[in-house]
Amino acid sequence: MKIAELIFIPFPAMGHVVPAVETAKLLVEFDNRVSTTVLLMKPAIDSSTIKYTESLAASTLPDRMRFIELPSLDELRSSKGIWLDSLIEGQKPHVKEFVSKIVSKSELSPDSPQLAGFVFDAFCTGMKDLAYEFGVPWYVFSSSGAAFLGCLFYLQALHDEQSVDITEFKNSDAELEIPSFVNPMAARLLPSMTFRKDTVLVLVGAARRLREASGIVVNTFIELESHAVNSLSKSGIPPLYPVGPIVNLGSDQSDNNSEIMEWLDDQPPSSVVFLCFGSLGSFCVDQVKEIAYALEHSGKQFLWVLRNPSKGDQMESASDFQETLPEGFLHRTIELGRLVIELGLAGEIKIDYMEGSDGGIVSADSIKKGIEGIMEKDSEIRKRVKNMSEASKKALTDGGSSHSSLGRLIADVMSSIP
Repeated sequence: MKIAELIFIPFPAMGHVVPAVETAKLLVEFDNRVSTTVLLMKPAIDSSTIKYTESLAASTLPDRMRFIELPSLDELRSSKGIWLDSLIEGQKPHVKEFVSKIVSKSELSPDSPQLAGFVFDAFCTGMKDLAYEFGVPWYVFSSSGAAFLGCLFYLQALHDEQSVDITEFKNSDAELEIPSFVNPMAARLLPSMTFRKDTVLVLVGAARRLREASGIVVNTFIELESHAVNSLSKSGIPPLYPVGPIVNLGSDQSDNNSEIMEWLDDQPPSSVVFLCFGSLGSFCVDQVKEIAYALEHSGKQFLWVLRNPSKGDQMESASDFQETLPEGFLHRTIELGRLVIELGLAGEIKIDYMEGSDGGIVSADSIKKGIEGIMEKDSEIRKRVKNMSEASKKALTDGGSSHSSLGRLIADVMSSIP
């Protein structure tokens, strides 16, 4: 029986590495003809990624799956856009060396896994030349959803075909008709990196290369983003494989997490507000205070993943937040919530967009109304979330939409092996 080896290369940030690893697991567990290797690049973007990779080293991986840490690169150019190019180019020789060993081994032993292709992160497609050099197809893994992918293609088309200066959207009142979005979106609400000359070129370049891939593996499921998936499927881009939701179901048994889980278990069902803004998400002091006031005055139980706005990517102890939070906040809310001063927890709370006040600060009153809106027992949002939760579970079961996409992806990969 032929074993197909897929090489995953994620972008070295928590929100990219975790879903890539979990997708690699899904593939080997789905079909015993698939073997996967995840190559982890250094340096990592945030400290939580380092802790996660350390946990991988101590864990038991499924058969036919492994992860390899590539050598660290000490000298990278500082500019964000140039930094990524420097990282990709610097790691290419290491990737080539490792993959060459796989190819040599398969040539000497027919029973060894055969290189079947690469799966590059959407921001690591600068390595596509390696796939061409080894004569294998390459796929893209997008840790974001289908709507974001559609946005990338839309911005690339504006830049390349209409010569639009996307950075001028920063303070624009224009509404963008993005095909993968159901509703028009205010241009000023685009991701902040689209408003900088260097970083917007990274996005445009990534979208340009995505069009060359053999397929795009997306962390979403059809029931969640039916409009975006259908829009992309009709746009002439490479085949789409929605395989999500990709989640890490492993349990972290650290003392901090154990305490959190015990506290959550003691709360009534559907009673806790969870606030998390990603592994790199932090706010200015004024915005943190507004969120804190809203949580306190809402009277709801809450779990808040809070990052110190002045420290960026460093983990802080609770005492470091005394000056950031309103005076007495921790004492007054001790029965309501937890300050989860820990990196690596990922999730989001779904509330409608609320217009910020002058200076971009969203007021405590607006946040409080948003919390109350989603926490009402008969809230339509809660009903939709519950229904979508059930749909997400079915998507990965036998016969589900994502389960079928996985099967289709594997069939396409196997067909590329001579």
